[in-house]
Amino acid sequence: MFKKILIANRSEIAVRVIRACREMGIKSVAVYSDADRESRHISMADEAVCIGPGPSKLSYLDQEAVLTAAQMTGADAIHPGYGFLSENADFAEACAKRGIVFIGPPPEASRKLGFKSAGKAVAIAANVPVVPGTQGDVEAGVDIARVAADIGYPVLIKASAGGGGKGMRVVRQASELKPQLEAAAAEAKAAFGDGSVFIEKLLERPRHVEIQIAADKHGEVVAFPERDCTVQRRHQKLVEESPSPALTPDIRRDMQAAAVRLAKSAGYQNVGTVEFLYQDGKFYFIEVNARLQVEHPVTEAVAGVDLMELMIRIAAGERLPFGQERASEIRCHAIEHRINAEDPDNNFMPCPGRIEELELPGGAGVRVDTHAYPGYTIPSYYDSMIAKLIVSAADRPTALRRALRALGELKVRGVKTTAGLHAKIVAHPVFMAGDFDTHFIEKTKLLDKEDAHG
Repeated sequence: MFKKILIANRSEIAVRVIRACREMGIKSVAVYSDADRESRHISMADEAVCIGPGPSKLSYLDQEAVLTAAQMTGADAIHPGYGFLSENADFAEACAKRGIVFIGPPPEASRKLGFKSAGKAVAIAANVPVVPGTQGDVEAGVDIARVAADIGYPVLIKASAGGGGKGMRVVRQASELKPQLEAAAAEAKAAFGDGSVFIEKLLERPRHVEIQIAADKHGEVVAFPERDCTVQRRHQKLVEESPSPALTPDIRRDMQAAAVRLAKSAGYQNVGTVEFLYQDGKFYFIEVNARLQVEHPVTEAVAGVDLMELMIRIAAGERLPFGQERASEIRCHAIEHRINAEDPDNNFMPCPGRIEELELPGGAGVRVDTHAYPGYTIPSYYDSMIAKLIVSAADRPTALRRALRALGELKVRGVKTTAGLHAKIVAHPVFMAGDFDTHFIEKTKLLDKEDAHG
């Protein structure tokens, strides 16, 4: 087992890794930027190293600074969290060259799955259903009008790299195709450094459902119960829950089996997530997140497993401690709310600033993952998420009531947050009924000004 782990990240996920290290008797090293000097993860770790100024490209994305900090402190492993360097195959290789274990998938697996178009090819080879579309990236000289016509309108243009809805465009008629493809490629190039795009059939009423997997270095792979991430705004997840209100046990088993086949085909190791779209009783592979997900606590609650500890043990060469039957157990219903320092009434404008007061909910079945505290100043350089509120209960109706109670107890003063929007989502009859798709926010008009203030 490792003696010391450096956490190449910040905020609540750094806190999460440090807590796991402490429980496992492993020393932890925090890295931080000048803008993060007040962050909780610095005081919690056994050691802390400043790796640069506020902008992430000069600190958390500076591979050499992170590796130097690891060598300087004698860390024998690096946990990347999510975002930043977590899916960077070059960084994983650089770790190996310096004798440091990267707690994540091997570089070759990341490369196979890191680009959506490449992951789609792996899925097809593994007999995993995919959304109809191009087999790979759109190449120069290809008759895109014929390609789109063969797929059938409406179509969706997607960036091969990255995520979060960047480089994504809906095209409903041929006249829109060329300009939208050019716009998607330009946006992808600016956001990810790669302008590759591909085209798929647009599913009009899908749910976004994902399967958490864990794979050890000995060829064993298990898949946990699904997470439903359908409630989104501009392809950014807002609420995640498990199990999905829409899936039958048979669909769940088929989806889990597909995720396992895909992971084995790609030679995947450690934890990861296989994402699907689900509509009219059928599911389609869309991508693999070759890292830990923000919403991993939902699976931890439902499956009764510590995914962070599992990541570390797998990276250290240990075998999975259980098989598929144990991994498939559903022990409760869980819901996660991403609480961001944003103003929903002002197009979700980020609200950096000082948190004057912070009251966190508690009680049975309530968990809050956060790095924030009263007096903490939220930097302007990074993602605006300040907390994750996770509730669990014996069934979905009880979990919904618990979520409303916990959201009501959450008090943040000094900055605006999305907590009020989450309460409206949970209380909405359509969400309560469980019959919604990825357009839930638009269809229910929850962001209309009159509703927001009424």
